[in-house]
Amino acid sequence: MNLLVAVDCSDSTQKVVKKAQEMAKTLSAKLWLIHVAQPEPDFVGYETGPQTVRNYVAETFHAEHSQIQEIAETLRKEGIEATALLIQGSTVETIIKEAEKLAVDMIIMGSHERNPISELFLGSVSKGVISQSQCPILIVPTRS
Repeated sequence: MNLLVAVDCSDSTQKVVKKAQEMAKTLSAKLWLIHVAQPEPDFVGYETGPQTVRNYVAETFHAEHSQIQEIAETLRKEGIEATALLIQGSTVETIIKEAEKLAVDMIIMGSHERNPISELFLGSVSKGVISQSQCPILIVPTRS
């Protein structure tokens, strides 16, 4: 069994990983940890130069990569087969594409509590994945 675990490298990541770890042990499943990093922005309207922004994006990308690699290593030490993937792209579309490519049996992801106004304008990654996925999804509540 293959489980795709979508993480956002925020404080809620640990709750999502803990639930995925429990399921992996119970089901003898492999975990695919995925974090989707935003693509490099265009530079129209930025007051700082493009190199400053590129440096910041590179530092953030490196930190997120290190974080998910450490999580995967911790899971492997617990006897769980785990692979970490850091991919740039549109979050919902990338999660769906990777789930299909890896032929996962389930997607596990967190859900942030948002107010109705931000939900209306920004939407939600979990809602987008639910509406587009062909496989089951487990949403882990991450509010405090």
